[in-house]
Amino acid sequence: MQKAITLTHRGMTLRGMEHIPEKSLDEKVPAVILFHGFTGTKLEPHRLFLKISRALEKQGIASFRFDFLGSGESDGDFEEMTVSKEIEEAHAIVDFVKRDGRIDPSRIYLLGLSMGGLVASVVAGERPNDVAKLILMAPAGNMYELITETIRQENIDVTAPYFDHGGNLVGRSFLEDLQTINVFERAKPYDGPVLLIHGTEDDVVPHRVSHLYEQLCYGSRATVHLIEGANHTFDGHRWETEVIKTILGFVS
Repeated sequence: MQKAITLTHRGMTLRGMEHIPEKSLDEKVPAVILFHGFTGTKLEPHRLFLKISRALEKQGIASFRFDFLGSGESDGDFEEMTVSKEIEEAHAIVDFVKRDGRIDPSRIYLLGLSMGGLVASVVAGERPNDVAKLILMAPAGNMYELITETIRQENIDVTAPYFDHGGNLVGRSFLEDLQTINVFERAKPYDGPVLLIHGTEDDVVPHRVSHLYEQLCYGSRATVHLIEGANHTFDGHRWETEVIKTILGFVS
Protein backbone atom coordinates (compact mmCIF):
# COMPACT_ATOMS: atom_id res chain seq x y z
CA MET A 1 0.00 0.00 0.00
CA GLN A 2 2.30 2.71 -1.34
CA LYS A 3 0.74 6.11 -1.94
CA ALA A 4 1.84 9.64 -2.78
CA ILE A 5 1.07 12.15 -0.04
CA THR A 6 1.52 15.87 0.60
CA LEU A 7 1.99 18.10 3.61
CA THR A 8 1.64 21.89 3.65
CA HIS A 9 4.27 23.75 5.66
CA ARG A 10 4.55 27.54 5.74
CA GLY A 11 2.38 27.74 2.65
CA MET A 12 4.53 25.34 0.61
CA THR A 13 4.00 21.69 -0.28
CA LEU A 14 6.21 18.87 0.91
CA ARG A 15 5.72 15.86 -1.36
CA GLY A 16 6.27 12.35 -0.11
CA MET A 17 5.29 8.72 -0.06
CA GLU A 18 3.64 6.56 2.56
CA HIS A 19 3.91 2.78 2.85
CA ILE A 20 1.13 1.36 5.03
CA PRO A 21 0.87 -2.38 5.79
CA GLU A 22 -2.55 -3.91 5.29
CA LYS A 23 -2.93 -4.87 8.93
CA SER A 24 -3.28 -1.17 9.80
CA LEU A 25 -6.94 -1.64 8.86
CA ASP A 26 -7.33 -3.75 12.00
CA GLU A 27 -4.75 -2.31 14.40
CA LYS A 28 -2.46 0.67 14.77
CA VAL A 29 1.04 0.00 13.47
CA PRO A 30 4.50 1.43 14.19
CA ALA A 31 6.01 3.84 11.69
CA VAL A 32 9.47 4.87 10.53
CA ILE A 33 10.01 8.42 9.23
CA LEU A 34 12.93 8.66 6.80
CA PHE A 35 14.90 11.90 6.34
CA HIS A 36 17.13 12.22 3.26
CA GLY A 37 20.55 13.83 3.06
CA PHE A 38 22.12 16.97 1.58
CA THR A 39 21.14 17.23 -2.13
CA GLY A 40 19.26 13.94 -1.70
CA THR A 41 15.61 12.98 -2.15
CA LYS A 42 13.02 10.66 -0.67
CA LEU A 43 14.45 7.87 -2.88
CA GLU A 44 18.16 8.33 -2.16
CA PRO A 45 20.88 6.57 -4.23
CA HIS A 46 20.01 3.17 -5.73
CA ARG A 47 16.47 3.69 -4.37
CA LEU A 48 17.72 2.80 -0.91
CA PHE A 49 14.88 4.54 0.94
CA LEU A 50 12.27 2.86 -1.24
CA LYS A 51 13.84 -0.54 -0.55
CA ILE A 52 13.90 0.14 3.19
CA SER A 53 10.24 1.21 3.11
CA ARG A 54 9.16 -1.89 1.21
CA ALA A 55 11.07 -4.15 3.61
CA LEU A 56 9.47 -2.42 6.60
CA GLU A 57 6.00 -2.80 5.09
CA LYS A 58 6.53 -6.55 4.75
CA GLN A 59 7.31 -6.61 8.49
CA GLY A 60 4.07 -4.78 9.32
CA ILE A 61 5.74 -1.40 9.87
CA ALA A 62 4.58 1.76 8.09
CA SER A 63 6.96 4.37 6.73
CA PHE A 64 6.84 7.96 5.53
CA ARG A 65 9.47 9.67 3.40
CA PHE A 66 9.26 13.26 2.18
CA ASP A 67 11.43 15.52 0.05
CA PHE A 68 12.45 18.51 2.16
CA LEU A 69 11.54 21.92 0.73
CA GLY A 70 13.91 22.81 -2.10
CA SER A 71 14.77 19.15 -2.71
CA GLY A 72 13.27 16.48 -4.95
CA GLU A 73 9.70 17.24 -5.96
CA SER A 74 8.78 19.48 -3.04
CA ASP A 75 8.17 23.21 -3.39
CA GLY A 76 10.92 25.74 -2.82
CA ASP A 77 14.43 26.36 -4.12
CA PHE A 78 17.52 24.59 -2.88
CA GLU A 79 19.41 27.86 -2.37
CA GLU A 80 16.91 28.79 0.35
CA MET A 81 17.51 25.54 2.28
CA THR A 82 19.14 25.58 5.72
CA VAL A 83 19.54 22.88 8.35
CA SER A 84 17.32 24.81 10.76
CA LYS A 85 14.56 24.92 8.16
CA GLU A 86 14.87 21.16 7.57
CA ILE A 87 14.71 20.55 11.34
CA GLU A 88 11.51 22.62 11.44
CA GLU A 89 10.07 20.66 8.49
CA ALA A 90 11.03 17.38 10.17
CA HIS A 91 9.08 18.40 13.28
CA ALA A 92 6.06 19.12 11.07
CA ILE A 93 6.40 15.67 9.48
CA VAL A 94 6.53 14.00 12.90
CA ASP A 95 3.37 15.89 13.91
CA PHE A 96 1.73 14.78 10.65
CA VAL A 97 2.52 11.11 11.34
CA LYS A 98 1.43 11.35 14.98
CA ARG A 99 -2.00 12.57 13.85
CA ASP A 100 -2.46 9.62 11.47
CA GLY A 101 -5.13 7.35 12.95
CA ARG A 102 -3.48 4.24 11.48
CA ILE A 103 -0.22 4.82 13.36
CA ASP A 104 0.61 3.91 16.95
CA PRO A 105 1.98 7.25 18.26
CA SER A 106 4.01 5.45 20.93
CA ARG A 107 5.99 3.58 18.26
CA ILE A 108 7.32 6.26 15.94
CA TYR A 109 10.93 5.77 14.84
CA LEU A 110 13.17 8.27 13.05
CA LEU A 111 15.74 7.32 10.43
CA GLY A 112 18.15 9.77 8.84
CA LEU A 113 20.89 9.40 6.24
CA SER A 114 23.89 11.77 6.24
CA MET A 115 22.56 15.30 6.85
CA GLY A 116 19.18 13.67 7.37
CA GLY A 117 20.87 11.86 10.28
CA LEU A 118 21.91 15.22 11.72
CA VAL A 119 18.29 16.40 11.38
CA ALA A 120 16.89 13.20 12.93
CA SER A 121 19.30 13.38 15.87
CA VAL A 122 18.35 16.98 16.69
CA VAL A 123 14.61 16.34 16.32
CA ALA A 124 14.87 13.31 18.63
CA GLY A 125 16.82 15.40 21.13
CA GLU A 126 14.14 18.08 21.07
CA ARG A 127 11.17 15.71 21.49
CA PRO A 128 12.50 12.51 23.10
CA ASN A 129 9.06 11.43 24.32
CA ASP A 130 7.77 11.27 20.74
CA VAL A 131 10.56 9.09 19.32
CA ALA A 132 10.62 5.44 20.35
CA LYS A 133 13.82 4.54 18.48
CA LEU A 134 16.41 6.40 16.44
CA ILE A 135 18.38 5.15 13.41
CA LEU A 136 21.30 7.23 12.12
CA MET A 137 22.97 6.16 8.88
CA ALA A 138 26.35 7.82 8.26
CA PRO A 139 25.05 10.84 10.22
CA ALA A 140 26.70 14.14 9.31
CA GLY A 141 27.04 15.52 12.81
CA ASN A 142 30.17 17.24 11.50
CA MET A 143 28.32 19.04 8.67
CA TYR A 144 29.90 22.42 9.38
CA GLU A 145 33.36 20.85 9.14
CA LEU A 146 32.43 19.17 5.85
CA ILE A 147 31.12 22.35 4.26
CA THR A 148 34.05 24.50 5.37
CA GLU A 149 36.48 21.92 3.97
CA THR A 150 34.59 21.99 0.64
CA ILE A 151 34.84 25.78 0.63
CA ARG A 152 38.59 25.59 1.29
CA GLN A 153 39.26 22.96 -1.37
CA GLU A 154 37.21 24.69 -4.05
CA ASN A 155 38.30 28.22 -3.07
CA ILE A 156 34.68 29.34 -2.81
CA ASP A 157 33.86 33.00 -2.19
CA VAL A 158 31.80 32.85 1.01
CA THR A 159 30.78 36.50 0.63
CA ALA A 160 28.74 35.65 -2.47
CA PRO A 161 25.02 34.98 -1.91
CA TYR A 162 25.30 31.46 -3.39
CA PHE A 163 27.88 28.95 -4.56
CA ASP A 164 27.48 26.13 -7.09
CA HIS A 165 27.78 22.65 -5.59
CA GLY A 166 27.41 20.15 -8.44
CA GLY A 167 24.55 22.08 -10.00
CA ASN A 168 22.85 22.85 -6.68
CA LEU A 169 23.10 26.46 -5.55
CA VAL A 170 23.97 26.55 -1.85
CA GLY A 171 23.02 29.77 -0.11
CA ARG A 172 25.39 31.69 2.16
CA SER A 173 22.62 31.43 4.75
CA PHE A 174 23.20 27.66 4.86
CA LEU A 175 26.74 28.13 6.20
CA GLU A 176 25.72 30.96 8.53
CA ASP A 177 22.93 28.81 9.96
CA LEU A 178 25.23 25.80 10.47
CA GLN A 179 27.51 27.95 12.65
CA THR A 180 24.64 28.39 15.13
CA ILE A 181 23.89 24.65 15.57
CA ASN A 182 25.67 22.61 18.24
CA VAL A 183 24.59 19.26 16.88
CA PHE A 184 25.79 16.99 19.67
CA GLU A 185 24.44 19.19 22.47
CA ARG A 186 21.03 19.33 20.83
CA ALA A 187 21.03 15.58 20.16
CA LYS A 188 22.10 14.63 23.69
CA PRO A 189 18.66 14.82 25.44
CA TYR A 190 17.36 11.84 23.48
CA ASP A 191 17.27 8.90 25.90
CA GLY A 192 15.93 6.03 23.81
CA PRO A 193 17.73 3.25 21.91
CA VAL A 194 19.89 4.32 18.98
CA LEU A 195 21.30 2.39 16.01
CA LEU A 196 24.21 3.96 14.12
CA ILE A 197 25.10 2.38 10.76
CA HIS A 198 28.28 3.46 8.99
CA GLY A 199 30.56 2.23 6.24
CA THR A 200 34.22 1.78 7.13
CA GLU A 201 35.26 3.34 3.78
CA ASP A 202 32.97 6.38 4.00
CA ASP A 203 35.07 9.22 2.58
CA VAL A 204 32.35 11.85 3.04
CA VAL A 205 31.46 11.43 6.72
CA PRO A 206 34.14 9.28 8.40
CA HIS A 207 32.82 6.60 10.69
CA ARG A 208 34.47 8.31 13.65
CA VAL A 209 31.43 10.63 13.60
CA SER A 210 29.13 7.75 14.57
CA HIS A 211 31.50 6.99 17.44
CA LEU A 212 31.34 10.68 18.44
CA TYR A 213 27.55 10.40 18.65
CA GLU A 214 28.01 7.32 20.83
CA GLN A 215 30.57 8.99 23.11
CA LEU A 216 29.07 12.48 23.36
CA CYS A 217 25.34 11.76 23.23
CA TYR A 218 24.08 8.22 23.71
CA GLY A 219 26.57 6.05 25.56
CA SER A 220 25.47 2.48 26.19
CA ARG A 221 22.06 3.12 24.58
CA ALA A 222 23.77 3.24 21.19
CA THR A 223 24.75 0.36 18.95
CA VAL A 224 27.34 1.20 16.29
CA HIS A 225 27.11 -1.18 13.32
CA LEU A 226 30.04 -0.79 10.92
CA ILE A 227 29.72 -2.23 7.42
CA GLU A 228 33.12 -3.33 6.18
CA GLY A 229 34.19 -1.63 2.96
CA ALA A 230 30.96 0.34 2.48
CA ASN A 231 30.99 3.91 1.22
CA HIS A 232 28.84 6.85 2.32
CA THR A 233 25.55 5.75 0.77
CA PHE A 234 26.16 1.97 0.86
CA ASP A 235 26.39 1.72 -2.94
CA GLY A 236 26.53 -2.03 -3.31
CA HIS A 237 23.91 -4.77 -3.16
CA ARG A 238 25.70 -6.62 -0.35
CA TRP A 239 26.05 -3.42 1.67
CA GLU A 240 22.45 -2.28 1.21
CA THR A 241 21.21 -5.77 2.10
CA GLU A 242 23.14 -5.60 5.36
CA VAL A 243 21.76 -2.11 6.03
CA ILE A 244 18.17 -3.26 5.57
CA LYS A 245 18.65 -6.43 7.63
CA THR A 246 20.20 -4.43 10.47
CA ILE A 247 17.36 -1.88 10.43
CA LEU A 248 14.69 -4.60 10.48
CA GLY A 249 16.39 -6.31 13.41
CA PHE A 250 16.42 -3.05 15.35
CA VAL A 251 12.78 -2.04 14.82
CA SER A 252 11.01 -5.42 14.70
